[in-house]
Amino acid sequence: MTSRRQFLTSAAIGGVAMTIGCSTGESAAARGKFEVQLSDAEWKKRLGPDRFRILREQGTERPFTSPLNNEKRTGTFACAGCKLPLYSSRTKFDSGTGWPSFWQALPNAVGTERDVSFGMVRTEAHCRRCGGHLGHIFDDGPKPTGKRHCINGLSLTFAPGKAA
Repeated sequence: MTSRRQFLTSAAIGGVAMTIGCSTGESAAARGKFEVQLSDAEWKKRLGPDRFRILREQGTERPFTSPLNNEKRTGTFACAGCKLPLYSSRTKFDSGTGWPSFWQALPNAVGTERDVSFGMVRTEAHCRRCGGHLGHIFDDGPKPTGKRHCINGLSLTFAPGKAA
């Protein structure tokens, strides 16, 4: 049975990967000064086309396609662009949306920005070190924060072991 959230998510995405734009039309990475800065050619070489589209062009992946959505081991999720640890497995939960979800980021790991694309207001999450687009943060998550960091699996890597 499909939940209301799963239905609305699938309807909004339409099964097609899209590019998500912020209010200025540029990604945080394009506007900001970050510790890790590379040319587009260097990012493309480092990331490959799918990760480049998500991290550097504010894209998204189709729901339920990332193996990290079902990752249940103890460990740390890091930025696929610069390897900065972003999320602990202790804060991961199954949101039913089809993307890895967390109720809290690690301290000083994730930056945010207002995103008004697609006729709605959201909070975009990006890596504070390289500016890579991660996903969005919503106010419908579990306690203790009430937040849902809805993150593209391709924007992350996972290292099993002790959780950060």
